Amino acid sequence: MLVECGIALAASWEARSPVLLAFGSDSLVELLSAGVVLFQFSPIFTLDVRRAARWSGVLLLLLAGLVTATSVTALALKVRPETSWVGIAITTAALIVMPVLSRAKRRVAYVIDNRALAADAVQSAMCAYLAAISLAGLAANAIFGLHWIDPLAALIAVPFICIEARRALRGDPCECC
Repeated sequence: MLVECGIALAASWEARSPVLLAFGSDSLVELLSAGVVLFQFSPIFTLDVRRAARWSGVLLLLLAGLVTATSVTALALKVRPETSWVGIAITTAALIVMPVLSRAKRRVAYVIDNRALAADAVQSAMCAYLAAISLAGLAANAIFGLHWIDPLAALIAVPFICIEARRALRGDPCECC
């Protein structure tokens, strides 16, 4: 996730792409969410499982705000994102890997009855959603030169992020992947 985050954020900067910024930021949120899950198993830190699950939901809500602000600003300022082949490659890879990872996390969360891990599985599922939406926006920009589609694609992801945030806040596993 750290590599994915770094590549996506660097590619977003280079291409001035709101959708890649959203995707890379989601990877950062995933890293933070995984850290929350790890803290609950640490003998040094004590973290209530319900609180850990809620933190994952809070992180998703922060992501929704970031995606909205970035995309609206890009549309208002008429930012013209460039084609990002690196972005297309990293989102394609995530689209393949993240649903598998999400399912594995959900299975383990169910077996050990861990709401924080279930919420973290939602983060991985959200990464797959964002990868699909990002890939569509990046491809449309690359193929058809539709610069406005990049921030619009990011905005399309916001309702999905909010739905998954609500599920994560409740500790419900994602039903999509």
